[in-house]
Amino acid sequence: METTGRSEKKTTGEHGCFLPDAAGEIFDCFAATPRGAEELTADELAQPGIGNVSQSRGGVFFKSDIAGIYRANLWLRTASRVLVNLAVFPCSSPDELYSGVSSINWRRFLSPDMTFAVHCTLRDSVIRHSGFAALKSKDAVVDQMRNSFGSRPNVDVSNPDLLVNIHLAKNVCTVSLDSSGYSLDHRGYRLERNDAPLRETLAASVIALTEWDSSTPFADPMCGSGTLPIEAALLATRRPPGLNRSFGFQKWIGYDPQLWKRIVADAGKNILPLPAGLISGYDKDAGALRLARRNSEVAGLGKSIHYFHSALEEFTPEGENGTLVINPPYGKRLGDEDKLKELYCMIGDVMKQRCRGWRGFVLTGNLELAKYIGLRASRRFVLFNGAIECRLLKYELY
Repeated sequence: METTGRSEKKTTGEHGCFLPDAAGEIFDCFAATPRGAEELTADELAQPGIGNVSQSRGGVFFKSDIAGIYRANLWLRTASRVLVNLAVFPCSSPDELYSGVSSINWRRFLSPDMTFAVHCTLRDSVIRHSGFAALKSKDAVVDQMRNSFGSRPNVDVSNPDLLVNIHLAKNVCTVSLDSSGYSLDHRGYRLERNDAPLRETLAASVIALTEWDSSTPFADPMCGSGTLPIEAALLATRRPPGLNRSFGFQKWIGYDPQLWKRIVADAGKNILPLPAGLISGYDKDAGALRLARRNSEVAGLGKSIHYFHSALEEFTPEGENGTLVINPPYGKRLGDEDKLKELYCMIGDVMKQRCRGWRGFVLTGNLELAKYIGLRASRRFVLFNGAIECRLLKYELY
């Protein structure tokens, strides 16, 4: 899970203070993000019911009522998960971990007929094995439930009713409920994954950094299954990225379906049509284009994104100015770099010769290959594609 950096905020308080059905209650939350996207996520959290927003490594802390937690899951484009913190305590041994997790009143969140799972991440702590920490935490929850009810909830690691997050960093443990369930990059429109998928959250971060405002064309000359064009279209139409999926909080005790319906209905009132020809994707792989068109349909965008069967060397953008974004292969496997030098040279040639007046952006995890573009980047943004440190390079194509 992408839940780094929460040890920077050491809070104290009564364990188990969160009530999922407490109207008007304010909760301590954490929006986990891919590294490099923290500022973008903080900007997205400027929503009603959300306050005290502060950035941290790997995410953003904020305070919210339950409606704000629902809205954050629906609307966040760049975050991976929304966690609701239950407790923070020192943890230098397995016994301290067990005791700290046991001090939370799990009867507020679980019943014996529900399922749950525990995910654990570790960093710079005495406890070094995440599987052991997750098992110890699970035992604390199960023992409390069995003592209270005489029976216990079952564990379901694939699709639990309640997902508990344990984060141990520098011998401080944070226990949270994962309100998202599946990671927020699972928008619900990508039916299949191609060989080198770009996560939807990373694609949204790239588009945000380009500062594209949907007033000029947007083009992706190597669009693959269409993630960048689709994320651009979701932004341009003001369509919530979470509109076509479910969330973990919908299985919680105290979930308010009427509140959720009102939030979704309000979001639907502001969806805009997409101007014809505004967004386009190109690829030489006909199979990838078929998948891109299908994904666009599932995303609720119909045929409003224009896709073209075209190799990079044939690409010519429509319009005198616009935003061009390319996510080429990084060449991480042995022997790939030599084959990709020609591709990166071609990217530079296409931008120089055919894209004058446009702004060009290239996302790459290989700065050596980026040198073959042959253009000077006016700006460089650091983003992480999983564990790969990448650069989003901006080119002004006068």
